[in-house]
Amino acid sequence: MPSVLLATFNLLPDGEYGGAALVAALADRGVDARWVCWDDPSVDWAAADLVAVRSTWDYHRRLPEFLDWARAVDKSTALLNGAEVFAWNADKAYLGELTTPVVPTGLLDDRTLVPGLRDALGRWGTVVVKPRTGAGGVGVVVAESASDPRLEGLTTGPWIVQPLVASVRTSGESSVFVLDGRAVAQVDKRAAADEVRVHEQYGGSSRPVDLDPVRAEVAGAAVREAAALLDADLAYARADLMEWEGQWVVSELELIEPGLYLDIAPDNTGLFADMVAQRLR
Repeated sequence: MPSVLLATFNLLPDGEYGGAALVAALADRGVDARWVCWDDPSVDWAAADLVAVRSTWDYHRRLPEFLDWARAVDKSTALLNGAEVFAWNADKAYLGELTTPVVPTGLLDDRTLVPGLRDALGRWGTVVVKPRTGAGGVGVVVAESASDPRLEGLTTGPWIVQPLVASVRTSGESSVFVLDGRAVAQVDKRAAADEVRVHEQYGGSSRPVDLDPVRAEVAGAAVREAAALLDADLAYARADLMEWEGQWVVSELELIEPGLYLDIAPDNTGLFADMVAQRLR
């Protein structure tokens, strides 16, 4: 029976929410899978037939260490998506490399912070500043001026700056899951009344919906473009989309450890398990 290691982190040793169902689904397909913490020195990664990064949700705090680990695993066994894809995707500057429509994105560092903010504010009005390496909405700041006191809450740079997309408070954000290049599922997310972050810890809500063909095409195009840019075989991806100027555009393209929402979208369990099992044949 082929073996698969599902990489998580130490605060979620049993994997992402709903992760037990993924292990069971893989077992049903003749695959022996288990959750392991990516930084556990006792794990023999080379003994696995395949490694899938899933809920390594501390990678943004430990990026050099995480990438060193991923590169070592990549040399010893099959690592879905691969370490160099992770390195590219860990820096949100990748948004500037895509020709697929994206939320307009500028780059900021400590030297360019004030002039860059003033330029962005002049173009877009209210803006959102995010760490270039970040996850889970941590460090996201909304600013209406370069002297906005909320900017005192910035985490360590560098950052990206984007317009505040007003539709996040109306139509919300859509996450489209792409497996082996095909859009297969969609989860729609809404922010709480005074928030722009759609994550549950900030009061947001998520629900599975039927896959919208328009959003599926945008997500698929973004994944195909990233695969071509990187000359990479992308087993899985999640494209987070927002409405901007009358069209659906990419706000983030998640190629490292996108949550599958297994607890609220259980069909994703079988879809992901099918993809893994197919790659082991």
